[in-house]
Amino acid sequence: MISGRNIVCFASGYDAPPTSKHHVAHLLAEDNRVLWVNYHASRAPQANVADASRILRKIRQVFTGLEHPRPNLWVLTPLVVPLPASPIVRRTNRMLLVRQVKKALSMLPPAQIHVWSFTPDIAYALGHFGEERVLYYCVDDFACFSGYDRNQVLKDEAQLCLRSHLVVTTSLALQEAKAKLNPNTMLVPHGVDFDHFSRAVNEALDEPPELAAIPRPRLGFFGLIRDWVNVDLVAKVAQRRPEWQFVFIGDSTIDLSPFADLANMRFVGQRPYAQLPAWCRHLDAGLIPFRINELTRAVNPIKLREYLAAGLPVISTPLPEVMRYQPMVSIADDPASFEAAIEKCLRLPSSCKLSRMKAMADETWPAKVRAIRQALDQSSLQTPHENANTRESDITRAGCA
Repeated sequence: MISGRNIVCFASGYDAPPTSKHHVAHLLAEDNRVLWVNYHASRAPQANVADASRILRKIRQVFTGLEHPRPNLWVLTPLVVPLPASPIVRRTNRMLLVRQVKKALSMLPPAQIHVWSFTPDIAYALGHFGEERVLYYCVDDFACFSGYDRNQVLKDEAQLCLRSHLVVTTSLALQEAKAKLNPNTMLVPHGVDFDHFSRAVNEALDEPPELAAIPRPRLGFFGLIRDWVNVDLVAKVAQRRPEWQFVFIGDSTIDLSPFADLANMRFVGQRPYAQLPAWCRHLDAGLIPFRINELTRAVNPIKLREYLAAGLPVISTPLPEVMRYQPMVSIADDPASFEAAIEKCLRLPSSCKLSRMKAMADETWPAKVRAIRQALDQSSLQTPHENANTRESDITRAGCA
């Protein structure tokens, strides 16, 4: 089993609310040393307040230097230029990134090095750290994100797949796509912090004061509110059922002003991860109102298992990975069916909470990471890049050129 290594994790901001990469990195740090690299060169910034704030935050982190937020885990925010389409900038970034990562690694006790990347575009830096293993942990169809250069992402991601000993995907759609480039591709759906979220069922957690002021029934959503969240769908249901309260917990990157006149649409902002079980305990259902498009057809929402572990009934739009959890999850694709699904869930007996929670008991993050470590530990793993039979045409056939 992989232990005692120095693992370089390329990922987005460590200071963001916990997602899969945080859970994985924290588990790896139990018996390895993890260097988390806050990689922020995947897309060019846009002229908006959110990106301006993000840039200022990254600049502060760059000058903070190497941080050590928990045992066996260090965080490096490297100085790089977020202009991924420029060949000159990419060469400059490689020089800057490699130099800064190597300097940070030199401050750790010497050990074999692994690279685990949660971002699709770091292949240009590989081979400079003496890495023994490379793993690409693919959680999204990154080329479909707004603001990303689709063609550039596809090319970069193809190179990373070819140079990885193992590609981990969190949905069947992602597995099928990446397996065209790397036969060492495995499906590992997201896990859940079961001990944390099951507290909503097992403990008498106090009702958050802000939630106590909102009448029931309360239909909740937590997570970042971005362009793939169909707030319009929820608003139409809210108009039809003014006695229902729709509570959105999380920051937003979209304009929410069109919903200001709906008194039963509550946008309360981000809440600390530690408080989410208490919010879940005092909600009546969890919502996953994602738009159905190329991006979301490959997504596997972490909040699905978090809702269920907290005992909540779930109403979702027809995302392929969520539909696998029927009948525990109710599926709806328009305002009328969404309203009917909520109404049905609100009539379910409270005894169902326990069965939903128990269904998640084996889907924990430790179980997921254990499976990945066992697969990566196989000494026979070889990257397609190392395989003489791999040709440039393989990338083209996979639709990534």
